[in-house]
Amino acid sequence: MPPEQESELERSRDAFVAHFGRLPEFALRAPGRVNLIGEHTDYNDGLALPCAIDRDTCVLAAPRDDRRVRAVSLQQDLAVEFGLAGLARAGDWGDYVRGAAAGLAWQGHTPAGADLLISSRVPLGSGLSSSAALSVAATLALSCAAGLELPLRSIAEAAHAGESRFVGVGCGILDPFASALGRRDHALRIDCRDRSVETVPLGAGRVVLLLAHSGVTRTLAGGAYRERVAECAAALAEAKAAGLAAPHAHSLRELTAEQLPALERALDPACFRRARHVIRENQRVDDFRAAALAGDLAAAGALLREGMVSLRENYEVSIAELDLLCALGDTAAGCYGSRLTGAGFGGCTLHLVEPGAADEVARQIRAGFARSFGREPVLFCVRPADGASVIAL
Repeated sequence: MPPEQESELERSRDAFVAHFGRLPEFALRAPGRVNLIGEHTDYNDGLALPCAIDRDTCVLAAPRDDRRVRAVSLQQDLAVEFGLAGLARAGDWGDYVRGAAAGLAWQGHTPAGADLLISSRVPLGSGLSSSAALSVAATLALSCAAGLELPLRSIAEAAHAGESRFVGVGCGILDPFASALGRRDHALRIDCRDRSVETVPLGAGRVVLLLAHSGVTRTLAGGAYRERVAECAAALAEAKAAGLAAPHAHSLRELTAEQLPALERALDPACFRRARHVIRENQRVDDFRAAALAGDLAAAGALLREGMVSLRENYEVSIAELDLLCALGDTAAGCYGSRLTGAGFGGCTLHLVEPGAADEVARQIRAGFARSFGREPVLFCVRPADGASVIAL
């Protein structure tokens, strides 16, 4: 365990004792993720290429025998308490913990009561999936408290059900699968239709993942995200009505690039733009995978730039801050390509950078952003990391 993680675990253990008057029995972690490419494809049964990152959410837990859950978040300095019978949303951060319990119950398990102390190094509203890190870590904690020994895929699926159905985000499997199943120095090619996962080596030491936080936070449960989900459903319905998708088609994954001219004639303009992004983004995922396997970082960077144009113009989820961060990165020597990562509307941009150029690229982005917005963005490098795990106390 790295010294900084060991020190943080010690502080969390002391806080657990202070809050609950006893020692924790389990410690668990689940990382955030950065999505390299394949954005807004997961809830359309598409392809995505995320990797877990070396920033995670840690949960210390101890079982209870009264089927009640008490949870404390050190970052938000808030506590929630609820019973496991008749779970209902309360509209606070604790819904992600309630959703974890609901997800396990929907799988046929009986979650047990527990005291939970939560500490996170994944920035909130950053587009790095702090919500999935919390959902996966809480699901793993509640399963351990109940004496369950579930495979990480089952943990990911329960966490996804909790966030999507219980919290009501309507998200796909990308984030919880990346958080639970990540592998160090690899990305995951996730097929959200058949839920298959393939590891893709990223060439450790050959490239740096530089992230720039726009300073604009967002929430997935907000209206703009749900609006995009609804527009994709409307696009599929219009394609079916025009005879361009089979009556039994479940998602935009059923449509092809060859159909784009016909789809443009048949669909509402906004719905067509959403469909065009999803269809072409799926192909970009496999093109990026091929470039990564070939070690062709220039081709991988070009795909990031192409994807950013589509997210800005077709999916319309970018904002001025994200546009500028990407433009600044793309003009800096040593940066192969940039795009927003996560759902958009704020959060972070991703920059694929030569290791020796990372500091200078960061300096240029920081200075250019400050000239336009009067404040400096937070920049940091992340490394592809292993997924969720139990930590020895």
